[in-house]
Amino acid sequence: MSESSRHDAWSAGNSYEAYMGRWSRQVAPRFLQWLAPAPGLAWLDVGCGTGALSAAIVAGCNPASVIGVDPSAAFVDLARQQVPDPRAAFRVGDAQHLPLPDEDRDLVVSALMLNFVPDKAQALREMRRVARAGGTVAFYVWDYPGGGVEFMRAFWVAAISLHPEAEGLAENKRFPYCTPEGLNTLLVAAGLNAAAIEAIEVPTVFASFEDYWRPFTLGAGPAPGYCMSLTESERQKLRDRLEASLPRAKDGSIPLQARAWAARTEAVARR
Repeated sequence: MSESSRHDAWSAGNSYEAYMGRWSRQVAPRFLQWLAPAPGLAWLDVGCGTGALSAAIVAGCNPASVIGVDPSAAFVDLARQQVPDPRAAFRVGDAQHLPLPDEDRDLVVSALMLNFVPDKAQALREMRRVARAGGTVAFYVWDYPGGGVEFMRAFWVAAISLHPEAEGLAENKRFPYCTPEGLNTLLVAAGLNAAAIEAIEVPTVFASFEDYWRPFTLGAGPAPGYCMSLTESERQKLRDRLEASLPRAKDGSIPLQARAWAARTEAVARR
């Protein structure tokens, strides 16, 4: 197992919710508003995680059906609990080998999934395969190269200042293609048309430093995985560095922002 993959521990659904899920839930409805889909369509949510995007589809898009697919059984179980609507169904499955027939869905979407698929081009080809001709393939990823996830960027700046070798684990180094140009390069390489790209920004306000720090101690994701790989004394130094450097509002909260890049393209007829 590589050093970077060692820290990509996403299987604990509740830990993911505390770390990233609550912010993903803010992006999802804005992404759907941008897509402006018609009602009564069949959706596929690839890499559905704990169900943030599927929940937003059910709540705001009046779908005929939503199928969520994720490789983590723990995430799928939590998604089923959080999205009990009868139009939604969740399955364990791999984005690189989607368990659906050709041209089965009107919209094939994903939220913050693409970074963690080994063969990204294959995942995009699978999304195209499952989409009906003239349907939509769309997704969003965090703007890691642009420092768009401020709470995560602050963590790595502090970590690297203490341990320069941690730089290679940071998302901006590992996912340099999370830019408009990089995403379109991936899409074209997978046989899809270049996409329309939109920036979606959301506030990530932490009630206190403890609210900010605790998710990094739960081990779900690269930064929390790295945090928990440290010795207790190293972790305390990192905590102290962050506590001294983060901005504070008058009420003690920590006001930060997060930016995602959303992409959408039409699924052309397969040859």
